[in-house]
Amino acid sequence: MDVGLINGLPGHPLFVHGAVVLIPLTALALVVGVLWSSAARRLSWVLPVMGLVTLVLVVLTTESGEWLEDRVRESALVEEHAEMGSSLTPWAIALFVLTVAVWLLGRAGARRERDRRGEAGSPAEGRASAVVRLASSLVVRVVALVIALAVAVGAVIQVYRIGDSGAKAAWQGRFSTSRSGAGR
Repeated sequence: MDVGLINGLPGHPLFVHGAVVLIPLTALALVVGVLWSSAARRLSWVLPVMGLVTLVLVVLTTESGEWLEDRVRESALVEEHAEMGSSLTPWAIALFVLTVAVWLLGRAGARRERDRRGEAGSPAEGRASAVVRLASSLVVRVVALVIALAVAVGAVIQVYRIGDSGAKAAWQGRFSTSRSGAGR
């Protein structure tokens, strides 16, 4: 699949806008889901889908950026941006994995609540209760929160750094700080 051109224009700037919005939103949803298990249950399957869409978008952004890099004038700023851009994929993978984990923790919490209310149905559900108790324990929640915060903050910082380097590569020295006469 060629992600270089979309409707005759470079796809990279289009994908970038999606990634810049989705990475912080996914990071926020992840942290909220860890902090409030009821929020994770309400988000349900939306949380891992956000993680997956974010990961796919980061891959598309990176691929289209590599395509564009081969077609623009070489500069130190473009090189720096390209090198930084590929470093976002591990953060996006971590976000995806954690959104799935938090979704599963939310499901375990819901299952534990059903067990407490005596709504456990099959014997298989009873056997799984030890796993459910462990998955919904305070220790697991605290560990998940620490990891989620580290990944969420790291991903958002990396998006900022990459975006800043991309803006410099695209715009530095290419505009005037004074107004032109075109609008007068």
